[in-house]
Amino acid sequence: MKEYQDRFFHGRIRRLCGIPQVQQMDRYIQHGRVTCLAHCIAVAYVSYRICRALRLKVDYDSLIRGAMLHDFFLYDWHDPDPSHKWHGFHHPFTAYRNARRLFRLTEVEKDIICSHMWPLTIRHMPRHREAVVICLADKICSLRETIEGFVA
Repeated sequence: MKEYQDRFFHGRIRRLCGIPQVQQMDRYIQHGRVTCLAHCIAVAYVSYRICRALRLKVDYDSLIRGAMLHDFFLYDWHDPDPSHKWHGFHHPFTAYRNARRLFRLTEVEKDIICSHMWPLTIRHMPRHREAVVICLADKICSLRETIEGFVA
């Protein structure tokens, strides 16, 4: 069963990583030395494993796609550009605008992308199970990537 689950997960990731705009995320560092693309893959995997381990009834396609697009903002937020000043508060909506230009998003995927920074984005509290799991997985991965960036 686990082999089937791994094939399912990797198949979804491969499909998304084949899209040039998604590949662009590999140009930008997210935390420490980890690119946005690597971070999104990690969040997708951690979220997927949490849902499988807890046997949660979720839309796995939306979970994976939402995780892969949650930081689809496509700029270097470390640049001192004044428009990046409030990155933590605004990037979910930039990611959502970019994603909806390329993909037909489900309500779950929209919720995942727009609410993943909750509680910073206080008006956009996660409404779906998938969004709650990704919000948690994003914090776990971000903390790990940031700490590894300081210790490595």
